[in-house]
Amino acid sequence: MDRIDDAMLASLAQKLANKMGKAGQRLSVAESCTGGWLAKILTDLSGSSVWFDRGFVTYSNQSKNEMLGVSEATLEETGAVSQQTVEAMAEGALLNSNADISVAISGIAGPGGGTKDKPVGLVWFGWATSNPADKKHSMVNSISQQFSGNRDEVRRQAVAYALNGLLKQLTDLK
Repeated sequence: MDRIDDAMLASLAQKLANKMGKAGQRLSVAESCTGGWLAKILTDLSGSSVWFDRGFVTYSNQSKNEMLGVSEATLEETGAVSQQTVEAMAEGALLNSNADISVAISGIAGPGGGTKDKPVGLVWFGWATSNPADKKHSMVNSISQQFSGNRDEVRRQAVAYALNGLLKQLTDLK
């Protein structure tokens, strides 16, 4: 595993800023295990208000439900760290913002909290893009990753993965 440092995250954020500006799109983020780190990296950039709309830090299940509309049933049946939850978070970030694209992150950064089925380092990502013809419907995709390392390393890897995923989403939209 390559060490992900602040300079690497800043470089990825700058690449994203350039692409967002060229695409004329706005971004929202919904974060759980990263605790707002992605939004911080993005808003460290001067001029980010042109393309960054808002961030949701939804650490508790209650906040996922209240702020993003993740159903209580989804949270009870699949848990906060699941494909269904992260997809609902990504859609909720779009519906509750002025963004065209969103990313959601939910995982187990550790050192505790893991189980056999959901070990420490498991992080789910969801990306949603709005349908220009109908803002109430979006296209969503998701994936999970198993990261290693301590809490800080898992969270850094999650932020980097989310940034790379956003870059890919913007490339795929063309």
